Amino acid sequence: MTAPPELPPDLPPELVDSHCHLDFPDFDGELEQIVARARAAGVTRMVHICTKPDRLPRAIEIAEGHDGIFFAYGIHPMSAGEVPPLSVADLVEAAKHPKMVGIGESGLDFHYTPDSAPAQRDSLRIHIQAAQETGLPLIIHARAADEEMEAILSEGMARAPYPCVMHCFSSGPRLAEAALEMGFYLSMSGIAAFPKSGDLRDIFARAPLDRILVETDSPYLAPPPHRGHRNEPAYTAFTAKVGAQVFGVTEAEFAAATSANFDRLFARAAAFPRAA
Repeated sequence: MTAPPELPPDLPPELVDSHCHLDFPDFDGELEQIVARARAAGVTRMVHICTKPDRLPRAIEIAEGHDGIFFAYGIHPMSAGEVPPLSVADLVEAAKHPKMVGIGESGLDFHYTPDSAPAQRDSLRIHIQAAQETGLPLIIHARAADEEMEAILSEGMARAPYPCVMHCFSSGPRLAEAALEMGFYLSMSGIAAFPKSGDLRDIFARAPLDRILVETDSPYLAPPPHRGHRNEPAYTAFTAKVGAQVFGVTEAEFAAATSANFDRLFARAAAFPRAA
């Protein structure tokens, strides 16, 4: 078991970690401590992302066992060439669970898994259709595929509208602009807090604050001062500090804005009563 990590001394209120992976082996045997540290850091709600069908029962167990934890379900693009594809009907059926609040993550990753590009494209289109049919937000992973990502998302939007967040956004300005034009949200991860991410912070700064979410993508991409170590939902607070600086607002204002944005996009989660 790891020692309790450093937490920000001045904690912003009511943060939401809109994207984390609580079932990964990195957290084995520590889930309750991880959740408790998140609460102590002001992170009152989390969306656990289930990335493979065989992990769905555990995702449901985590969500049902914790107030303020929800789940999204889909096939990660890096797994699209390895696991049997989900159908639209599979996703629609899973979405009957009241704590399933999003579709995905899905998308395109041509950096790590270019060989499975055809399967990724097919999977992405299935996830788009599921988002259209359920009304749940699509959660997009994009890496080294900006042009094609824009084309497929736009193609889907031309057929029928759907809500969407560009998770862990680290793509270029054109994809950011296209996503915002389609009414999507951009999610700020620990990458935005890295010292050399000035260009990415500039992209966020040009976006409306009412389209910004914040996340960890834990156990990956820990922001400073924990960069290079395991990430966890409590560290949302460190990225939020940087987000407040990017938008020229107080930490409390940034927390309130991103929480309101979360409620607007993830309306099913917003409808749940808050824990006392």
